[in-house]
Amino acid sequence: MVKVFARGAPATFWRFCPLLEFTPHFGDLRSVVILGVMRPRRWLEFAVSSHRSLLLSLPGKHVRSSSSRRHHGTLMAEEAKKLAAYAAVDNHIQNNQVVGVGSGSTIVYAVDRLTERVRQEKLNIVCVPTSFQARQLILQHGLTLSDLDRHPELDVAIDGADEVDTALTLIKGGGGCLTQEKIVAGCAKHFIVIADYRKDSKALGQQWKKGVPVEVIPMAYVPVSRAIARRFGGEAVLRMAVTQMNCLSLFFKGVVETGLFVGMAERVYFGMEDGSVKTRDHPII
Repeated sequence: MVKVFARGAPATFWRFCPLLEFTPHFGDLRSVVILGVMRPRRWLEFAVSSHRSLLLSLPGKHVRSSSSRRHHGTLMAEEAKKLAAYAAVDNHIQNNQVVGVGSGSTIVYAVDRLTERVRQEKLNIVCVPTSFQARQLILQHGLTLSDLDRHPELDVAIDGADEVDTALTLIKGGGGCLTQEKIVAGCAKHFIVIADYRKDSKALGQQWKKGVPVEVIPMAYVPVSRAIARRFGGEAVLRMAVTQMNCLSLFFKGVVETGLFVGMAERVYFGMEDGSVKTRDHPII
């Protein structure tokens, strides 16, 4: 997989790259991802105004060394991920459901808990993955694997996020696979997000500094990058993916897909530093 970081490009660029339709493709083409480092609010304003779907270290009394604090913070974050994942699975998974399984480190805990419940409660659960990583997790845990061809409508999808604001608008795709994640989420009756306390923001861009991810098909990477730079002063920097290889098998004729998930999440579970779980529901308009 190939990734690109595009800096400073407003979302109005994507007006001439509409998402028209997608075509299954299982060849050996590598996907391209652009992470647009610009003000996420500008992307959000475009997404809302266009009326177009985008489917679119706890303080202590003792002084620790910097490495010790980092280690402590990492352990806390991992426990927070687990708390959020377990709460989501316990509250939203029922018998005889088709479940969308997201990607990323937090999802590992969700699949662990889902496996426990399937075995303990003898649940009949079918899982649809959003990436190669998710597919492997499903198979390794002995869960039933399916896809959108056989199950185009999901009861619930659970996935992580890079950042979540107060309106439940998400930035996703920092690790890749945002197109498949968005497709699966869009096919679910209920889209539930799990994250640790570091992903919680009042406004997008407060925590996540790498920018809004954008996926493009490989042949469009250079034209899109040049257009960003020419029209909006953006800078595109190519990045090779380290994880989640082969995560894309669908390519959009419309060329691009953004990592803004607007109006899609129903509820977010945040695992907190103090061991609690905070929930945030989508505001009623």
